[in-house]
Order: sequence, then C-alpha cells, then structure tokens
Amino acid sequence: MIASIIVDVPAKQTDRPFDYKVPDHLQGVLREGMRVVVPFGPRKIQGFVVGFQEQSSFNGLKQIEEVLDIVPVLNDELLSLSKWLSNETLCFQISAMQAMLPAAMKSKYEKVFEALGDPSRLPDPISGLLNREGRLTFQEAVGKGILGELQELVTKGMMDLRYLVKSKTAPKTERFLSLTLSIKETEKELENLTSQAAKQKSVLRYVTDRNTRVRAAVIKQDTGASDSTIKSLVKKGLLKETVQEVYRDPFKDREFKKTVPFQLTDEQKTAIEPILDTVADYNQKTFLLHGVTGSGKTEIYLQTIEKVLSQDRQAIMLVPEISLTPQMVERFKGRFGDQVAVMHSGLSVGEKYDEWRKIHRKEVNVVVGARSAVFAPFEKLGVIIIDEEHESSYKQEDAPRYHARDVAIERAKRHGCPVILGSATPSLETYARAQKGNYQLLTLSKRMNDQAMPDVTIVDMREELRDGNRSMFSRELLTQLKERLQKKEQVVLFLNRRGHSSFIMCRDCGYVMQCPNCEVSMTYHRKSERMKCHYCGEEEPVPSLCPECRSEHIRYFGTGTQKVEEELTKLLPEARVIRMDVDTTTKKGSHERLLTAFGEGKADILLGTQMIAKGLDFPNITLVGVLSADTMLHLPDFRSAEKTFQLLTQVAGRAGRHDKEGEVVIQTYTPEHFSIDLAKTQQYEPFYNHEMAMRKLGQYPPFYYMALVTISHENVLKVVSVSEEISALLSQKLSNQAVVLGPVASPIARIQNRYRYQCLVKYKKEEGLKPLLKSILNDYQSGKKDSVLLQIDVQPYIMM
Repeated sequence: MIASIIVDVPAKQTDRPFDYKVPDHLQGVLREGMRVVVPFGPRKIQGFVVGFQEQSSFNGLKQIEEVLDIVPVLNDELLSLSKWLSNETLCFQISAMQAMLPAAMKSKYEKVFEALGDPSRLPDPISGLLNREGRLTFQEAVGKGILGELQELVTKGMMDLRYLVKSKTAPKTERFLSLTLSIKETEKELENLTSQAAKQKSVLRYVTDRNTRVRAAVIKQDTGASDSTIKSLVKKGLLKETVQEVYRDPFKDREFKKTVPFQLTDEQKTAIEPILDTVADYNQKTFLLHGVTGSGKTEIYLQTIEKVLSQDRQAIMLVPEISLTPQMVERFKGRFGDQVAVMHSGLSVGEKYDEWRKIHRKEVNVVVGARSAVFAPFEKLGVIIIDEEHESSYKQEDAPRYHARDVAIERAKRHGCPVILGSATPSLETYARAQKGNYQLLTLSKRMNDQAMPDVTIVDMREELRDGNRSMFSRELLTQLKERLQKKEQVVLFLNRRGHSSFIMCRDCGYVMQCPNCEVSMTYHRKSERMKCHYCGEEEPVPSLCPECRSEHIRYFGTGTQKVEEELTKLLPEARVIRMDVDTTTKKGSHERLLTAFGEGKADILLGTQMIAKGLDFPNITLVGVLSADTMLHLPDFRSAEKTFQLLTQVAGRAGRHDKEGEVVIQTYTPEHFSIDLAKTQQYEPFYNHEMAMRKLGQYPPFYYMALVTISHENVLKVVSVSEEISALLSQKLSNQAVVLGPVASPIARIQNRYRYQCLVKYKKEEGLKPLLKSILNDYQSGKKDSVLLQIDVQPYIMM
C-alpha cells in the first residue's frame, strides 16, 4: 500500500503529494487526514495523509516512520477545503492544513493512549498493559501489535489518544481514588481501623459510600483529610490511586445563569422565519441580517442554533476577537451550557487545544470563536453565523490570506446549511450582494422594547480651539461628563489609539523620532518610559535632547489613552476611571476583570481603544464620548470613510440600550465629512448610496475586484527593478479591462530593514489572473530568487 503525503515544507518544490510505503503494522490503521512522520532528505518531518494507491510510478520509495494520530485530525471535508483554500488564496496546501489545527499540535509531544473512565472496564490484554495513570505509550502499542484494537476502543469512546506536549504546555491532571477490595471486605477493614486512625476511617467510609472513583481534591475538601492520610490508605492497599488528564477549562470558576428563549418581536419573527425554513430544508443560502445596534440580532442567532441542535447538527458562531467579551460567552453558555466550546486568542495554548479536542471528540455541538474557529472540525454543520461581519479582523493578513466569510460560505455549500452575516453597518461588498439578490436581506430597524436610539451631538474642535479651549475635552463633553457623575451614571470614552502620545517632535527643527528599521514614527509609552515601534517591536529610550539640533524643546504630540487618563484625573479628580487598551489587557483574564469591575459599578468612566467599541451592554451607560473621530479618516485606505462610519455607529450603539436614555458626543476636526455627518443619524442607506458613488468613480470594490502584490528586499534598487518587471508582465498578459497601478512605494515603505513596493490590480473578470499570479509567485517563492520576497493578497483589506 502506498500513501500520498503532503509534507510540512512550505515551498514551491514541495507543494504536491509525495509517495511513501505504508509499513505492515499500519496497514488497515492509517486513514486520510492523519498526521505522520516521514523521512525527507536527511531529516524527519511531519506530513498529512491525503490519499492511497496500490502502486507508485517512483522507485526506491521510503517508508512512513510513525503515525501521529489514531483518528484523522482533518476529516474529508477539511482535507478538500485545504485544497480549495490553497487555490483561492495562492498559498501552499500545507499552510492551509496547519491553519486548521491548534498551535499545540505543531509542538513536540509524546503520544499516549489513555483510558476514559475506569481502566478495569477495558478488555484484556489492554487493561493489564496500562500504567498507574491508566496510560500506554504509542510505541508500546506498536511493539505489542495492538493498534487495531486500540483504534476500536478510541472509536467507542473507551480510550483516547492524547498528545503530551513537550513544552510549557504540560497536561493538566487530577488524582482519583477507588476501592481495591469489595464492599464487604472494605467494611471489615473499616472495623479493624483503630480510633487513632479516625481520619483514615473517614476517608475510607467516604469512598465506600460512593463505591466509584472519587477525585482526591473532593475527598480532601469534604473530609478535611491530608495527602499523608490518603497515602497511608494507598500504602495499606485499601485504596487505589489513578492519575487522569482533564480538560483545562478557562471557565471552570464561572457560573452561567441558565437562560430561556425570549419572546421575539414581530420584526424578529419576520427575520428568523426564512432562516429556520432553510435550516429545516437542509439548504445552502446566505442571509444578511441588517439590524441597528441593540435590535436583538443575538437572540435570532441563539434561536437558530437551538433549531439546528434539535436536528442533531452543529453550529459555528464567529465573532470579532474584540467582541469576544465575557458577556458574549455568557449568553451562549447560559443558553447551551456545556455544549459550547470557546476559541480565542486570550486562551493559553493548552486551553485552545482542549477546546479544539472537545469539538473533535464530538463532546460539544456549538463553537463560539474568532476567525480561525471557521475551521472547527464539525461533520454535521447546520449553520455558520458571522456577527459584525464588516470587521476587518475576519481577513487574515498572513498566509493563508483568507476571509472567514468566504470560507464559511464554501463550508456551508458542502454541508447544505445557511450562513448568517449580521451587522448594524454591513460592509459595502456584502450589502451590494444583498441588493443584487446574491444574499437574502433581513432587516431589524428598531431596538428591542422600542428603545430610542441615542441622541448624537457633533462638536467641531476647530471652534473649540478658536474659542481658546486647548483641552482634548470639548466644553460640551466635559459638561455631559460632570452631569453623569452627579447622576451616578456611567460613561464610555473611546479613543482609537493606545499608549501615551503618538510621537515626539522637536519644536525647534521639526525632528520626529523614527524607527531605525521601519519608516514609521515611534510611539511614546509612559509606563515603560520607552519609545516603541508597533511594526517591528524596536524600543528606544526617550531622548531628553533633540538628536538632530540638541534642543531641549522636545514635545509629545498626539493623544494616547494614558494621556487622556491623566487629563481626566486632573479635570475630574472624583471620577473613577478604568483604562482598557492593549497595554492594560496583556495579562490573562485582565479583559474580563476590567469589564466585570465596570459592570459592577466600581468605575464611572470606561476609557478605551477599539476593544470597547463592540459587545458592551451595560444598563447604566448613558453617555458615549468619541474623542477624535478623524483618526482613521485620513489613512491611505479607500475604505477609511466606511470604517469611520462603522466605528462611530458601533460606539454610539453602546449608549442607552436599556431603560435610561443615551447620548453620544463625537468630537471632530472635519464635521462636514459625510461619514461623520451620517453617523450622527445612524442612517446606513444614505451612507451606502454616497459611498457607492465614490467607489464607482474610483473603480474600487464592490465594482472591481483587487489583487495586491507586495515586493520587498534589503536593496531599494532591487525592489524597484523587480516591481517594474512584475508590473510590466501584468499589464502585458491581462486584458484591457484590467487596471494595473504601480509600482509605487508602499505607504509604509520600509519594515525590518526591507524596502517595500507594491502593484495593485483592479479587475472585473480575469480568468487568467490567478494562474498568472501563481506563476509570478512561483518564480520568487520563499526568497529563492536574489532574496526577493513576494506577497500576493487576493481581495486585500489592509493596503499598508
């Protein structure tokens, strides 16, 4: 038997299956989607089995050395999807496969079979081969020739193959105690224990009364016994101790209040009906659920998932990383309990692996997670939901450069299930597809309980400056802040920037401190008293004199969250402020602790960056202040107006979501800009019509597709010459309808000492574009050609 293997070497030459002999002891055990270790040149590497054949056209085939799994880690659908993803995003198939698995599975580990439950239930000879922890190493199983029997026990759920990662991620274990004798014999032993052994008697009685395996921690807690008492009983042969790996549960200390479905409004009923019909008919259809902030989109998601679970199917719920708040998790855990796995970057490597394993072992039927959760290894998908579908974080910026929406729709086609795209401010591309009828548009135009939308005030900061107010707080916002403090109501202040000040500049000569490796200014961080580059991580001490002219007039410019916090403390010393940005949420659980404290009323003002724009739903928030609405408006990005409108609308939606009325104050230096003006009334349709006219004029999506080619090299002349070659080739080979722009220097022209140029292709229909881009990529792949690096992003979201 010959196996076809995709090897873990991301390079042009290895982006194809290689043939290997299947050794005798793996015949009948090996399956497609399993990982194996194979010899490749002088080394041993990991690979994925993608097929089998009886013969090979190659001579002198090497043999598979080891199998890493006992059941496939990639099912047939995900294997097929990896090939689709490779073709769509122009990445290597191995990169697509690795994107589907948790990081722990790429580490070094030891494989062991472990009994699930009481090891004595297992048949001979297997029960007799297990060690004290109820385990048997993979190598021992191969040596005994019992892989087939173990595979059957794993399929029946009596055993599992575990990966004990040889890194910081050690397996989490718990001790269990059980009786070694029969109940009758144990009762005799209890009579023989003397009064001096009262604690031993108490422990033995506790285990006897339950007549099953009991956690050692529970016994100690309930009886007050010590480890030495338990050890004495084990030494006497009255108790047997076993150690078992348990899941790391990031929510083990949290109690989730059980919730029941709400009574839907008429508008919600109208919206959910076609979705439930599609679920019932096992059809594939994509819905855009366009609902204003606070309109009850989440309840529609929950009731759809409930319908899916009743069909014995599974659901994927995607939310942007910054929206994965404790409140969001609570809603799903409260409704579906232990059926929910949660996957996001805040979990440790071990926790992510354990959550993935719950899905893989079919122990859960719902996953709530960020972008990569779209690859959850479910086999009976009933719905995929993408909340806040407009968020750019659904687009991955490293290979494979996929958009979660495209992957979701592709998976839904294979499973015959709906995709729901939800947003108060859909991306223009999505809304345009709904207008054309490619997606079905469902609308929620009112807030729940007919709650009014918040009043929005736009403050022109130019007028404030003319009137002598040089503070970062307008008079209107400061007045509103004071009112809220008097009423004991809460405030959210939003700033789209972290750190203390944006940059430092010499007032005498105009010098701005830049990163030595990248063409970007460095950011001042007050806590560490350092200048930091947010692109390559370079750090420098803060200069006391200007490095150029030696002037002492070095001044901080821009406004960061730390600086706003300082100003707030000066203006409103009585206010209790919680600052929430990347710098204050680096520690595990800090995000949750800060939000919990705010929810419990331990602070008056929540000050933060983009992470507070989503998912917050506290009844006492009656004021939202946006300190500078212009931050994104002036970036070199054709989506800047769209992103500004979306962000302002989302932030404004945090106010007045319950009984108290809400107000929003937006400070700006460009109040006349249509994206800011229309965010005041939160009217999406007028914004969409205005922005679509601009996009058509500029030949941008959704009227044109785009592909971005970025070329980088340490020598600027080399970058320019290669960029010109590629641009000329694209212009020559593509039709007259395609527009090739560039080459030009990237907006950030140098990162990590590599100069960067880019070419942009705009097109409507170019059958030959992907094959052409693939051939260009192959020529320069992995820096083989004069160390030139090429990146191709089909449908780019970030143009920097």
